[in-house]
Amino acid sequence: MLVRFWGTRGSLPVAHRAEAIQAKIARALVAASGRSFVDANEAARFAAANLPFAINGSYGGASACVEIEGGDGGFIVCDMGSGLRDFGVSAMKRCAGGHPRRYNIFLSHMHWDHIMGFPFFAPAFDPGAEIVIHGGHADVERALRRQQEEISFPVAFDWLAAKISFRTLEPGETYDIGGCRVSLIKQYHSYDSYGYRFDCGGKSVVYSTDSEHKPDNMAAEAAFEEFFRDADLVIFDTMYSLADSVTMKADWGHSSNIVAVDMCQAARVKRLAMFHHEPAHSDDDIARTHAETVRYAELNDEGGQPLEVLCSYDGFEIAV
Repeated sequence: MLVRFWGTRGSLPVAHRAEAIQAKIARALVAASGRSFVDANEAARFAAANLPFAINGSYGGASACVEIEGGDGGFIVCDMGSGLRDFGVSAMKRCAGGHPRRYNIFLSHMHWDHIMGFPFFAPAFDPGAEIVIHGGHADVERALRRQQEEISFPVAFDWLAAKISFRTLEPGETYDIGGCRVSLIKQYHSYDSYGYRFDCGGKSVVYSTDSEHKPDNMAAEAAFEEFFRDADLVIFDTMYSLADSVTMKADWGHSSNIVAVDMCQAARVKRLAMFHHEPAHSDDDIARTHAETVRYAELNDEGGQPLEVLCSYDGFEIAV
């Protein structure tokens, strides 16, 4: 299985302001310390070897969209945030080379940051494409149609050319979809959200975002621990610090990096991908939180299989 991250921000897309880019360039020039480079390729190699990711790269600004490659050769996608647009462009290129034009899309929920990419999804305009949108909510179609009403968007849903269908899934059931065994779990979030587990070819990936975990509801936490059990990769909502998640942002429907580590270690997960980054956080903020999370995982390790903590960004790929 191969996991591609097309959008990793939460709540709304963000873009770097000019001053943020200028600050990166200035720090890179200081690090170069007067060096000269033959060409851009040589400069890029220097930057990759000597600059931290927060300067040499970016965690990106698109909202939630993750592709899971595996199964029967069709596309498997989790959520349709603004990152769906870039995924669609990539998918159309691959389909031009013979990739099957089948799309199984799994929605955590229908808040705008998780569906806003669909009106810009190029395969939806492809008459040869087949798109099945799966979700735990029975009113997914209504939400997507409402998003493309004339008052909100100039292209009506009925103008889309692809064969589009909707399927409601039930927690506790397991489904064979796209060559994977798929199950889902209900999560604590406004109007509910759903996490998904994909088991395929002896590997397992869990996508769990927009989920708040309550310390006073241990029965629910035990259910999540079992859902995550022995997963090769868990993509987890780490939008807030632990302090924020239990104080001023309690009941906002999101989780923290500390809870992510605790739950993944208890479930013997191999790798954790931090996800749904706070839109107000800079690249430096996210890099700092990632480093703190790695350190916490090391300190909290009780001698079992070490948990590898990754930090997702737009364009990141993980081989599972």
